[in-house]
Amino acid sequence: MHHGDVDLRYRPLTADDVLDLDDTFTTDVVFSVSSGPLAFSLTPVPVSPRTKTFPPDDDPLPQEGFAAEDSGLRGFISVEIADWHSRLVIRQLTVAPEYRGRGVGRRLMELGVQWGRERGARTAWLETSSVNVPAVRAYQRMGFALCGLDTTLYRGTPSEGEVALYMGREL
Repeated sequence: MHHGDVDLRYRPLTADDVLDLDDTFTTDVVFSVSSGPLAFSLTPVPVSPRTKTFPPDDDPLPQEGFAAEDSGLRGFISVEIADWHSRLVIRQLTVAPEYRGRGVGRRLMELGVQWGRERGARTAWLETSSVNVPAVRAYQRMGFALCGLDTTLYRGTPSEGEVALYMGREL
C-alpha cells in the first residue's frame, strides 16, 4: 500500500470515459449480520484473506461524476440526483488498486458531494456490501454512517450471501 497524496488531474466525466477499473478488493474481516424482530447487528468477523471480484453490472452508470487521471484513468465517481427527495446517489466510487489509500477516493467524494450540493441535494447515499469492510471504513472516514440494509437484495446473484449496506450523510 502506498501512502501520501498523488499528483492526479481531476475532471468531470465525459461520455467517452469507459468506467472500467479493477474494483476487486481483498479483506481479512467481513461483517456478520444478525437480525432480531426489530433490529439488526453487524459484527466484524476475522476471515482468511478473501478477494472479491464484482460481477459485471448490466445497468449503465450515469456519466455524471468525476475522473482522476494521469496517463490513464485511476479513479472515478459516478453520481446522480434522486429528484423526488433531492438525494445525491453515489452510484460507484472506484480507485485503481495501486492508488488506494492515497487520498484519491476522498478527493473524488469531495467533488461528488460538491456537485450534489450545487444541485440542491440535502443528503448523500450509497450502497456497499457486508464483505466490503475496507469500503465501509473508508466511507465512515468520509462522514458516512450506516442508514439501512437489505438482507435479500443479492439473492440469486453471484453476491448471494452478502448483505447490502446503505450508508448516508448530511450535506
